[in-house]
Amino acid sequence: MRALAAEAWKLASLPTVWIATAVGVLVPSVIAGITASATLGAITRGAGTVPGVDTGYQELAFGVVGAIILGVVGISSEYFTESEESGGGRQITTSLTVVPSRLRFLLTKISAIAIAAALLAIIAAATTMGVVRVVLGAHALTLGADDVPRLVGVVCYWVYTALLAFGITVLTRHGVIPLAVLIANTSVVTVTYLLTKITPLANYLPDMAGVRMFIRKLADNTVEISPLTGGLVMTAWVAVLLVIAAIAFTRRDA
Repeated sequence: MRALAAEAWKLASLPTVWIATAVGVLVPSVIAGITASATLGAITRGAGTVPGVDTGYQELAFGVVGAIILGVVGISSEYFTESEESGGGRQITTSLTVVPSRLRFLLTKISAIAIAAALLAIIAAATTMGVVRVVLGAHALTLGADDVPRLVGVVCYWVYTALLAFGITVLTRHGVIPLAVLIANTSVVTVTYLLTKITPLANYLPDMAGVRMFIRKLADNTVEISPLTGGLVMTAWVAVLLVIAAIAFTRRDA
């Protein structure tokens, strides 16, 4: 518990983590507000009927960029710090002195990032759905029992995405490449989405499978994947990547 508290404190002390928090909350909320305003305008003009079933959830899929930043800087900060630039060494050296067991250190890092990503996802989901409710008013879809597993799916998706970013960064030991690749893949037209146009197997890549936990209708996609299957597929991807990352981390020089 003491090691976990220390890792949580280190995360909280990183300015980039607070940037990630702001991005994770603001991006989906702002996009949801714009989308809801456009929907309300269409309803008022008689050009639309009711909001889509994925209103709010679709925006939360884009907001996961905050979790990506969190997962990357959570470990890359151990290798690249201001003290290193000034000749004071890397944080990883101090961290492994305090927690000699590399596996324990990595598991503690994973736990801290997972908890932080879950909290961020909960705040982002509440804020985004609140914005949709405020903008649409009486036209907003009522959240019911069916939305509970979907919101849990959002939290799982954000946590898993943060851990994927973490695992890739452990392997690269640098934050630039994971950030560039993963953030680019959360754009409006993702690389993995384009791959689904080439082969149906691309639907089982981690992000495409994971969004099925809460997105009900993917545009121009006829492959049916249940929320449970999507969650299990993404879980498998994350587990395999973290195992590979752990093996690499425990066997090579710090």
